[in-house]
Amino acid sequence: MYQALLVIYLLISIALIGFILLQQGKGADAGASFGGGASGTIFGSAGSANFLSRTTAILAIAFFSISIVIGNINSHRNNVKEGKFDDLSQTAEQLQKTAPAATENKNNDIPQN
Repeated sequence: MYQALLVIYLLISIALIGFILLQQGKGADAGASFGGGASGTIFGSAGSANFLSRTTAILAIAFFSISIVIGNINSHRNNVKEGKFDDLSQTAEQLQKTAPAATENKNNDIPQN
């Protein structure tokens, strides 16, 4: 299921990028009023703003929903095994017990020859 969600997530993100890039900017309406020829487009004379904006909104909702689901799945995974180096407190205590006690000199700064 996790791999299927990742594939769907990838496809939705690619489609979302495509639909965002297909949309016209806010300044495109001024050019269309001076004879931009919008009646000959694929989506008709009304333009593609309604179709593209609704599709983008649906894809955005799906994108964020799947993001939350994938994040929830990742946070609840408990299949992480403990390795050899995860808990070294017992080994450190054993080394401290077996290590000889350090002799303390009053003048550690001065080299002793």
